[in-house]
Amino acid sequence: MNKKILSLVIVLAATSVAFAQKLDRSIRPAAGVAPEIKLGKIEKFTLENGLKVFVVENHKLPKVAYSLSLNVDPVLEGDMAGYLDLTGQLMERGTKNRTKQQFDEEIDFIGARLSTSRSGVYGGALKKHQEKLLDMMADVVMNADFKQEELDKLKKQTISGIASSKDDPDAIAANARAVLAYGKNHPYGEIPTEATVENVTLEKCTEYYKTYFKPNVAYLAVVGDVTVEEVKALTEKYFGKWEKGTVPMNKYKTPLAPEKNRVAFVHKEGAVQSVINIGHPINLKQNNPDAIKAKVMNTILGGGMTGRLFMNLRETHGYTYGAYSSIRPDKLVGIFGTNAKVRNEVTDSSVIQFMVELNRMRDEKVSEEDLQSVKNYMTGTFAYTLQDPQTIARFAINKERYNLPDDYYANYLKNLAAVTVDDIQAMAKKYIKPENMTILVVGNKSEVAEKLAPFAASKKVDFYDTYGNDWVEPLKAAPAGVTAESILDKYIVAKYGMAPGKALDKKLKKIKDVTIKREASMQGQTLTFTQYTKAPNKFAMSITMGAMVIQKQTFDGVKGKVSGMQGNSDIEGDELEALKESSKMFADVDYAAAGNTYALLGVEPIEGKDAYKIEVTSKSGDKQTEWYDVASNMQVKAMAVNDLGEAGGVVTTTTMFYDYKVVDGINYAHKINQAAGPQVFDMIIKSVEHNTKLGDDVFQ
Repeated sequence: MNKKILSLVIVLAATSVAFAQKLDRSIRPAAGVAPEIKLGKIEKFTLENGLKVFVVENHKLPKVAYSLSLNVDPVLEGDMAGYLDLTGQLMERGTKNRTKQQFDEEIDFIGARLSTSRSGVYGGALKKHQEKLLDMMADVVMNADFKQEELDKLKKQTISGIASSKDDPDAIAANARAVLAYGKNHPYGEIPTEATVENVTLEKCTEYYKTYFKPNVAYLAVVGDVTVEEVKALTEKYFGKWEKGTVPMNKYKTPLAPEKNRVAFVHKEGAVQSVINIGHPINLKQNNPDAIKAKVMNTILGGGMTGRLFMNLRETHGYTYGAYSSIRPDKLVGIFGTNAKVRNEVTDSSVIQFMVELNRMRDEKVSEEDLQSVKNYMTGTFAYTLQDPQTIARFAINKERYNLPDDYYANYLKNLAAVTVDDIQAMAKKYIKPENMTILVVGNKSEVAEKLAPFAASKKVDFYDTYGNDWVEPLKAAPAGVTAESILDKYIVAKYGMAPGKALDKKLKKIKDVTIKREASMQGQTLTFTQYTKAPNKFAMSITMGAMVIQKQTFDGVKGKVSGMQGNSDIEGDELEALKESSKMFADVDYAAAGNTYALLGVEPIEGKDAYKIEVTSKSGDKQTEWYDVASNMQVKAMAVNDLGEAGGVVTTTTMFYDYKVVDGINYAHKINQAAGPQVFDMIIKSVEHNTKLGDDVFQ
């Protein structure tokens, strides 16, 4: 070893020993002095039209960003809920001076970013392109030209997203939580639906744009390789002609916490886990001196993986992958809430533990060690955010928007360091009301709901639909004598034109292989799904985009494989067994042979038409729900729930079947809509071919 290095090691070792001898580990070190915050220089000026401009110089890179935001009261959208977001999206769909295509081409040519929303416009580019960027931003702000065809496209996309979210438990919980916390007559409690989005008119979008996009209620944050004098000249040049105007002020009744605990339940078909949200509105504005203390309290309770809720429900009891809490100040009305996703069988136990921790937070003082640990974490997080100049600009705007003290952020860490154990308990007692909570659960009604009644002061559960409306039982009893088996028998007759439960008739025996090609669009790209089956039990499915194979799944009668962009793997275990069953040609003709059990649940409307609802339980215990149209006997819907573990969570796959057409005597659904989590596909059959003499190599 090098002598100099050896000497250094000896010195360090000796120092460590001496330090260890002097250190009394029974005495907790005193907290250090809160570091002084230097936010950097923020210049501010106001144009004659009232536009407030904030400039943060950052000359490290030749880049610049302009962020325009409106400071207006929330707007009640009524029977056109969703039109504000559509207005924001329309703004970048063309102006009086540029078509949408020209707009997109000009942005791409300079390699810039420009996006619009209901509350502002953001643009970022290289310094040398900033005048071009500003010209386009000003054009959007002052000259947006809304077109009906663009609105129609956006409405269609929005409605498609709403449709897919109906099966997303998190989206359902968010909808119901908003309505129950704020009420339908408050802007925070409005939920866009297919109907309200369909109601949106071009005139309404134009009205909002012309009424609220005014310079006298706008802030412009400029960050990057610029000088204040330069920005003054540029903003005057591009935004100086923007005309100010009177902007409406909107006031709303402040939502209150429930007088007593209530349990709200939203049924989610086939759910194997429950989404729990527990909370209530609070009176906490951003400029309230309590804001920092309340944030520290919430971080201890459930602000992350070291929070009490996480440690209790996950680490101690194993009920969930994660449990959290949040406290959000707001100039209208704040909100406190907790949340977790838990297994059906432990839903009531999880609610108990939530309430244990909420009461514990109020009744017991936290330890000095826990408090200091959280303050250290929050200090580090705050200091890290200061590296981003955009943060500095946002701080400056926040001070204006929320009427914060001039030294609010400069003294943030001092105020954080001053939070005491007594402060934490005071915040808990003030903002956590365990007796005034809405306990909202989205889950399986038959397995969970009844167990939750004891948590309500009324000792009963209130039921709601996916939009927070009072729930009406859609399921009716099936006519006497109708069974799941009789429904499936009629389906087979309708699909194949043959009697069920018998050997395949001559027509089906003549079909040795089937090839079905479907197309679907995703993010502007066309995907092709090609399905191959060959008697008696070979199967393959390939998903391609142009000439590129995205994924291929095969079963050769014995082995199953999946290959794609992420590599190749064998299909094994329960997945292989399921693949074996699904690979049999025309297996549904003799459905009894699969070993499944079938239960008729009743009659339920599907898109306005009555359908028989059947629960199918496989030999392995997995369940799927299927719906068959009462009039046509054809299958119209299927739904399955898959638990993908901690990484993927629980995903509900809902499939809708439309447009049945006969090919060689067999009814095929020529349009299939499938939603799996956030992904939605409209698959259209392009061709169905029988007996193309498929080789076995297709299934390898």
